[in-house]
Amino acid sequence: MTKDYISRSFSRCRNYGLDPSVVYSKRIITGRELEEQLQRKKDLILIAEPFIRQLCDFLKGTSFFSILTDEEGCILTVIGDEDILKDAYSLKMIPGAFMDEQSIGTNAMGTALTEGVAVQISGEEHFIKKYHRWTCSGAPIRDSFGKIIGSLDLTGNIKNVNKHTLGMVVAAVNAIEKTLKLRKSNDQLMHSNLFIEKLMNSIQAGIISCNLDGEVLTSNSQISELLGIDKGGLLSQSVSSFIPSWKEIKRAATAGEDFQNRDLLLNTKNSKMYFNINAYPVTHNDGFVSAVIITVKDVKRVRKHANEIIGRKAIYTFDKMVGISRTFSDVVNFAKKIADSNSTILITGESGTGKEIFAQSVHNYSNRKDEAFVVLNCGAIPRTLIESELFGYNDGAFTGARKGGQAGKFEIADGGTLFLDEIGEMPLDMQVKLLRVIEEGIVTRLGGNNYVPVNVRIIAATNKDLTAEVEDGLFRKDLFYRLNVLPIRLPALRERGEDIPLLIDYYSKKISKKLNKREVEITPEQINKLCDYNWPGNIRELENMIELIINSERIPASFPAAHSSQTMPAAEVFRDVQSEALGEVEELHIKRVLEENNFNITTSAKHLKIGRNTLYRKIRSYGIACS
Repeated sequence: MTKDYISRSFSRCRNYGLDPSVVYSKRIITGRELEEQLQRKKDLILIAEPFIRQLCDFLKGTSFFSILTDEEGCILTVIGDEDILKDAYSLKMIPGAFMDEQSIGTNAMGTALTEGVAVQISGEEHFIKKYHRWTCSGAPIRDSFGKIIGSLDLTGNIKNVNKHTLGMVVAAVNAIEKTLKLRKSNDQLMHSNLFIEKLMNSIQAGIISCNLDGEVLTSNSQISELLGIDKGGLLSQSVSSFIPSWKEIKRAATAGEDFQNRDLLLNTKNSKMYFNINAYPVTHNDGFVSAVIITVKDVKRVRKHANEIIGRKAIYTFDKMVGISRTFSDVVNFAKKIADSNSTILITGESGTGKEIFAQSVHNYSNRKDEAFVVLNCGAIPRTLIESELFGYNDGAFTGARKGGQAGKFEIADGGTLFLDEIGEMPLDMQVKLLRVIEEGIVTRLGGNNYVPVNVRIIAATNKDLTAEVEDGLFRKDLFYRLNVLPIRLPALRERGEDIPLLIDYYSKKISKKLNKREVEITPEQINKLCDYNWPGNIRELENMIELIINSERIPASFPAAHSSQTMPAAEVFRDVQSEALGEVEELHIKRVLEENNFNITTSAKHLKIGRNTLYRKIRSYGIACS
C-alpha cells in the first residue's frame, strides 16, 4: 500500500521533470558560500551534534549514517560508519549538497521538509533508482515558534529497514528542539538580566534590594560609588551596617507607609554623609512584603535638580545690565575681577539699585555658574525659623518639622552661591552661628549632632549702613569684617545720570512687550527732565514709572519742573496722568480709541477688548459725544 506522502512526492518529482534513472546533484555550494552557511546555522549544528553522535554510536556497526540539513535541504553535517559514508560521498551526499526533492527526488530529508512531518522512505519509495538500496528516516526540526529550521535523517542499507528507526530520529529531533528552546530561554534570561543590570547601572541613583532580614540581594554600580563600597562588600553585609535607619525603613515598608524623599545619614567607607532615600516594598498579591528596594541619591544632585525644576537659579548676567556711565562701569569691572574668588562679598546700596541682580551676575560670571544660586531674605523670615532655613533640621527637631527632616540653604547651595539679602535684619544670636559656619565651612542641622561640610560662596547685601549698625550694637563687628572682605557699593541712579535715557529705552521696550502694548514716545525734553529728577526709589522707581506710562498709553503735553534736590515721586513728572482719577484716565483712553476708529462702536470695542454694550454704557456714563 503506497503511503500518501510518497504519492504526493512522486507527483511533484514528475512535475520537476526528474528522470528516475539519473542521479542528480543540481545544487552544491562550496568554499566561502558553504562557510557562511555553516556559520549561519552554527547554533543548530552545535546543539544537534551531541544527539546525532549519540544516535550513531547506538547504531555503530549497522551501516547507518546521519545527515543534518538546513531548512532548504542543504547538508550541514554527515556522521556515521566509514564504510557506508564512502557510498554516500560517491553520490555527492556531502556538506553543501542539497537534499530537497527538486535536487534528488523523493527522500526522507527533502520530503520531510516539504510535508512538514516525519517520514520513512525505503527502497523503491525513492524516486531516483540509485537510492533504492537505502532506507531513510527523516523529521523536520522546528524552532520555538514552530518554524522549520532544518531536518535530521538516518540512512542505512535497505536490508536494515526497521520502523523503530524513525522513532529514534523523532526522539532525537524532540531532544534537539527542547534544547533549542532551553537555549533560547537561557539566552533571553541572560539578555534580560544583562538588560536589567545595564538599566540599573544607567540610573543616576544608587539602587539596592534586600529581604526583610536586611540581607542585600542586588545592587548597582552607583550605590558602590556613593558609599565607596564595592559590590562584593555590599553583598556580604547587612543593609543596616551602612543604613542605620534600616529598622525605620522596614517598619514603614511592612506597614504600607510612605517612605519617600527622606534625607538620612549613611555610613560611607570613610565618613557619614546625608543622602536622599526612597524605599519601595516588594508586595505580593496576598499583601505579603518579601523585600524592599531602596534608592539612594546624592543630596547635592537632588537639590540641584529641584532648583532647576522650580527655577531657583541665577538668570541675570553682566551683559544684560544697562549702563555706560563711568561710575557704573567701574563697579561692573571690579565685580568681574572678583567673581571667581571664594571670598565673601558684601553688596551695599540704596533700595532699588539691583543688589540681587548684581549678585546673580557675579555668580553667573564665576566658576560656580553651573551650581545652585540660593537666596535667603533675612528680613522676610520670622526670627524663629531663620536658623532652620539656614542650617536645616532632622526629623522631630521641633513641632511641625517635616517628616524625614530637611536640608538648609547652606546644604542646598553646596558648591554654589548663597545670597543673604537684607543681612542687616539678621538677629544677633543668628549672626554668631552664621559667623561660625563661614569660618569653619561646616553646618549642623537642628536636632542633629553630625557635621556636614559645605563649600558655599557667600554674597550678602544690605541697604543699611552696617558701620553705623555695628556702632549701635545692632550688628556684630566680627561678622561685618568677615562679610566685608570684597565690598561692592552700587551707585544710586542719580549718580549715573547718563544711564537714565538708556534705562528708559530698555524698560519701554521690555514692558510694552510684556504687556502687549505699544511703546509711548518720550521726547528729548521730557527725558532731560527725568534725568534731572532725584530718583529716591532708584531703578525700581524708574521701572514702575515706565509701566505707568505704557499702561495709560499717553504722556501729557507739558511737564512741571523737576529738581534733583526734590524727593517727590517720579510720576509727578507726569502729574496730570497720576493725579487724575482712574475713571478720568479711562475716559480719555476711550475718547482716543473712538477718535482713532472714526467712532465705529464695533471696531472700538474690539480694540478696547470689551463688549459693544459695555462700551455704550461707558459712553453714556462719561457723557462722551459720538458725533
